[in-house]
Amino acid sequence: MQRIIDFILRYRTFILFLFLLFLSLILTVRSHSYHRSKFFNSANWISGVVYNSRDNITSYFKLKEENTFLLEENNRLRHLLFNRPFTDSVAIDSSEVGYEILPARIIKNSYAQSENYLTINKGYSHGISQDMGVITSTGILGIVEHSTKNYSAIQSVLNTKSNINAKIQNTNHFGSLTWNTDRYDVVQLEDIPRLVTLTVGDTIVTGAMSSIFPEGVPIGVVMDFKLETSASFYTINVGLFNDMTNLSTAYVITNLSKTEIEELESNIADEQE
Repeated sequence: MQRIIDFILRYRTFILFLFLLFLSLILTVRSHSYHRSKFFNSANWISGVVYNSRDNITSYFKLKEENTFLLEENNRLRHLLFNRPFTDSVAIDSSEVGYEILPARIIKNSYAQSENYLTINKGYSHGISQDMGVITSTGILGIVEHSTKNYSAIQSVLNTKSNINAKIQNTNHFGSLTWNTDRYDVVQLEDIPRLVTLTVGDTIVTGAMSSIFPEGVPIGVVMDFKLETSASFYTINVGLFNDMTNLSTAYVITNLSKTEIEELESNIADEQE
């Protein structure tokens, strides 16, 4: 207490000056509208800077929570998208053919090998099994090849063993999506007959001939194509929508009718033998 009293006595002149300055400023602001407006504008600016800084700091620490919310929201939207009712002349109840979507984190990714794989943080304890399709918010990613209790290995589209049904969106002509290892951002669409009219920039999506992916999942666009004189099919390069070098989130797709479809196809194959 004595130190406080000593401090006040030592700097009493300066403290008195500050008090009188503060008092004069208050009287000036209260008695002049111009000064009052300038004061409140300055005060509002300072408050804005403080509140904005506080909001930026708070937002930074909430990024993980917000990303989780967005992931769940995207999951719900994709569930609705893949299970939308058909609008053809014959209506089909969407509950008859449905898909379940499970979000996951990509914890490992390769793209520089001839056979590339990704690892996600979900496994058979989460309902994931072999031959489930995997996509991102941008486009197709690959197919589940192996699963453990909490993790799964995904065969990337950048894999020489990959073979996925795909089609040209505006013509519905379909073929097989493969990879020749030349570039990590380009895959190849095979088996498109020469009678098809192609244009650079045509969108390529998943086809309806697969029980793994829903029809219409984005893949990429036609970058270039060629047709040899004696060839029956185009050679088509497709630029991927996905940046395969920068991946963090994935969605695993379960076709609820896959088992029934495979059983039917198996029966047909047995009858033909």
